[in-house]
Amino acid sequence: MIRVVRTPEGEVVIDDTGRKAGRGVYLCRRLSCLEKAYKEHRLERSLKTDVAAEIYEKLRHALL
Repeated sequence: MIRVVRTPEGEVVIDDTGRKAGRGVYLCRRLSCLEKAYKEHRLERSLKTDVAAEIYEKLRHALL
């Protein structure tokens, strides 16, 4: 699982340590899960904020 966090400052980051403060969501390590989350705006809904395209690219790179 990969954790993505919206920090208290409102920044959306990938949490490599699993210890960052903020609202977090987990994404499975399959590319199909990332693609589905992107298409259905699941991260945006769960984190209650916009998720930049660069975060999706970082997640894609982490999965490959």
